[in-house]
Amino acid sequence: MEGSCNERLDFGKMGYGCEHYRRRCKIRAPCCNEVFDCRHCHNEAASLLRNIFDRHELVRHDVKQVICSVCDTEQPVAHVCTNCGVNMGEYFCDVCKFYDDDIDKEQFHCDDCGICRVGGRQNFFHCKKCGSCYSVSLRNNHSCVENSMRHHCPICYEYLFDSLKDTTVMKCGHTMHAECYHEMIKRDKSSCPICSKSIIDMSRAWRRMDEEIEETIMPEDLRDKKVWILCNDCNDTTEVFFHIIGQKCLHCESYNTRMIASPVLP
Repeated sequence: MEGSCNERLDFGKMGYGCEHYRRRCKIRAPCCNEVFDCRHCHNEAASLLRNIFDRHELVRHDVKQVICSVCDTEQPVAHVCTNCGVNMGEYFCDVCKFYDDDIDKEQFHCDDCGICRVGGRQNFFHCKKCGSCYSVSLRNNHSCVENSMRHHCPICYEYLFDSLKDTTVMKCGHTMHAECYHEMIKRDKSSCPICSKSIIDMSRAWRRMDEEIEETIMPEDLRDKKVWILCNDCNDTTEVFFHIIGQKCLHCESYNTRMIASPVLP
């Protein structure tokens, strides 16, 4: 009897769903009363509406009704179909109204984030200051930036907090999509697009600039010119000799600097 019950629960597993999730139910969007395979399908369709004022996103927690994909019965959100008795998702979260048959993703719900994550609860911790779940490898090993994930990727401008794409945390603590980060590095961009701090080890590049400056003699009328600089890496301000190739921070020896107006003395 137990075997047949389990067979019923597993019936149709991984056989239904959309490009985003394998699941045995569809959702009725409470915002527009339309039926979609998942909230991402809804959001993609809504983003294409001709009238921009009609475009909107579905709030996952507001979903109240689902339709079983096996027997087509509409019913309140639940794990098991009230009519045919199948699991509508091997993984089910009653808070997020989320279903997924592909449990190899190791889904888990984070109460602090308020949403479901993938990758296994044991592999993540929630950083209270950054306001998001990070890999355990970053525990006590990252620069905290308040609500760093609750903004848009500075490259593609997709909202990061609930993005389906992998994200990366840079040395400065700011975040972006991992694929955007790697594309940026491929294009020889070595500083954070938000705060301008260096995001990779630039020591070899700085040594090369030292050598170039030593070999490049400035015109006599500019040889003794001094300028004030702000270092993007250590935030120190110093007065240095101007050079066409770059200005070196006297504090951290970085060339990631910018010229600024001289400070106003009291």
